[in-house]
Amino acid sequence: MGSELARYWTLDRETDFLNHGSFGACPLPVLEKQSELRARLERQPVQFFRDLEGLLDDARAALGVFVGADGDDLAFVPNATIGVNTVVRSLELSPGDELLTTDHAYNSCRNALRWHERAGVKIVLARVPWPLLGPWQVVEAVLSAVTPQTRFVLLDHITSPTALVFPVAELVQKLQERDIETMIDGAHAPGMVPLDLRALGAAYYTGNCHKWLCAPKGAAFLHVRRDRQELVKPIAHGHGLNSPRTDRSPFRLQMDWIGTDDPTAYLCVATAVEFLGSLLPGGWAELMERNHRLAVRARTLLCQALRAEPPAPEFMLGSMAAVPLPDYRGEAQPGSEAWWHPLQKQLLQKHRIEVPVMVFPALPRQLIRVSAQIYNSEEQYARLAAALQVA
Repeated sequence: MGSELARYWTLDRETDFLNHGSFGACPLPVLEKQSELRARLERQPVQFFRDLEGLLDDARAALGVFVGADGDDLAFVPNATIGVNTVVRSLELSPGDELLTTDHAYNSCRNALRWHERAGVKIVLARVPWPLLGPWQVVEAVLSAVTPQTRFVLLDHITSPTALVFPVAELVQKLQERDIETMIDGAHAPGMVPLDLRALGAAYYTGNCHKWLCAPKGAAFLHVRRDRQELVKPIAHGHGLNSPRTDRSPFRLQMDWIGTDDPTAYLCVATAVEFLGSLLPGGWAELMERNHRLAVRARTLLCQALRAEPPAPEFMLGSMAAVPLPDYRGEAQPGSEAWWHPLQKQLLQKHRIEVPVMVFPALPRQLIRVSAQIYNSEEQYARLAAALQVA
């Protein structure tokens, strides 16, 4: 394992886990909180669900403080992909309209846009270079792809394959000047970079809590600007659609109760925020900076081992970094092997290193992506660099 703080996680001690970015990893104190909530749920299920409305209000309020939002403008969803689909399927579009995203977008969220293709809506991809020199190339690529038919833009805050922090604040402002609303897919952002959703001003923002906040799996949020909330409907309708209640907004009534599930992951978000923020003297600010520095150092080690140039400026990294790979013998296989690249398999089976290797289809180019969480150490990336030299 890595740092001494790894004792708070149940990760396999025999494996260098350098892939926090894919699914996160939940620390023991947060898992214990979830177990307590589940025990409470099973002791008196009916009373638990009677209490749930207030529990969710408290959880959203705590999350709102962390992400710079009014808790009443947030809705919990299982993951950011559901958040994107919820908004996309609420859009009212006409044949010939265009939905814009980039070729760095997360595949499942780009697929969400395709739901409108059957109605004659066009999906447009802005081509963002990689490697790239700076954020201006992202801005230029997105704005040059806007046309009079552009109705909606989906942007990643931190790109999944290439691990770039996009200049979303600048893009939201420039697109608003053109009367185009933006949704930010912030799957990786909460806990990786500071957030102030009020200041950002995007119409829609979704983020995962199970990644860099280290909440249990199945905890994410959707933030909808208040002037857009009447337009957004949940991915499935529950009792809230025709509720006679007037003490809560239709957005609140429809989004908070779709049907019976296990809501305990949502109710652990505040515990995760508090716990991770307590691990270093400087709280979350120090944690984010520490992880950023470690990701930059990891990238340096990999670039040296692979004799590669850094593909983006350091300030465009958060807690992840991606490095292009030289041509590798063998390709990822179709089907279930599509995300089980032969080099990834070799690194795990031969060197006990869990790290994603993938083909970035936009180029196409193979890359390796490392994550840096507080349980990781520089020595782990040094072992990966050494393994890549003999792979």
